Amino acid sequence: MAKIKVLHIIKSLGRGGAEMLLQETLKIHNQNDFEFHYIYFLPWKNQMVEGIESAGGVVKLIPAKNNIELLLCAKKIIKYIKANNINIVHCHLPWAGFVGRIVHKLLRIPLVYTEHNKQERYHTITKLLNKFTFNWQSIAIAVSNDVADSIEKNIHPNIEIKTILNGVDVDTFIKNKEERQSLRNQYQIEEGSIFIGTIAVFRFQKRLKEWITVFKKIHEKHPTIKGCIIGDGILKEEIMQHLKKEQMESFIIFPGLQPNVKPWLSALDIFMMTSEFEGLPIALLEAMSTGCAVVCTEAGGIKEVIRNGKDGFTEQVKDWESLVRPLDYLIRNPNEIKNYGQLARERVINSFSLNSMVQNTENLYHNILSN
Repeated sequence: MAKIKVLHIIKSLGRGGAEMLLQETLKIHNQNDFEFHYIYFLPWKNQMVEGIESAGGVVKLIPAKNNIELLLCAKKIIKYIKANNINIVHCHLPWAGFVGRIVHKLLRIPLVYTEHNKQERYHTITKLLNKFTFNWQSIAIAVSNDVADSIEKNIHPNIEIKTILNGVDVDTFIKNKEERQSLRNQYQIEEGSIFIGTIAVFRFQKRLKEWITVFKKIHEKHPTIKGCIIGDGILKEEIMQHLKKEQMESFIIFPGLQPNVKPWLSALDIFMMTSEFEGLPIALLEAMSTGCAVVCTEAGGIKEVIRNGKDGFTEQVKDWESLVRPLDYLIRNPNEIKNYGQLARERVINSFSLNSMVQNTENLYHNILSN
């Protein structure tokens, strides 16, 4: 029996949540039944390419300098589909979705679109294009119930919306004591010092300046703690200026983009997010699987993951400064850090397994082709 050939289309293959999922799910997918191809457009955002290729994926760069050029790549995508006998196209995030829908209109190939964010958070032009073209596809996947509700409320689609929760490989993301000790030694973080961190693209919705401010407030109470913000992005200069303003340069590490975040997650004690909005953040699931205690705003799908006081701690988005309270509680009670780290891992194992996500996605592919 011939393999089902799936083409993923995404704007970039940098280290973002959606991009990381493409790499991690490929490792679990049944490659005896499926063959996976990947098209991306931004040549300078290619951090996931090597990992995808080493896991068995076929990657194709079709360069596009901006969103308009990206839309004009439809004919090149169709040529690739025909040359490689692709059976299903699966697009991620709006602009890849737009060009995929053009391809679907012209070629009538089955098209799956995964929505990773709430419609309210997109630029006005993106929202309008999404609403106008949304029914030009076979089915849409929402990464959380919050995202699914946003689609229904803002678009009122005629096509099916299926929620498939994001997942994480719980066998891969597990605390490694040797990596923990090695990294903490490298950055001179004593074992008794509480290490608080986050992983994020440096965009406004992550509110990393607010993250630094929260850290400063808790640092004033507990001067031995250390912090780290892993990632990079367009707001780096602005964030670094705020770091200097808050006089936190000596206490918060900025290691930049990290192709392998597992040693960092092993080294962390607490994972904190101050986001204004989210879909269902992969970095959070990875941190929980690794056994970090979590303290977050209840942005988007986060409130579907963390049950406040049970699996971790959340505060309302507008009350981000209140994150100091649960941080203070955990630091004053170090045994609770271990306890909530274990509870976080159990939550992910029970409800956010990557195996479950992959199986649900493969079932969806089979159903599309059988209809």
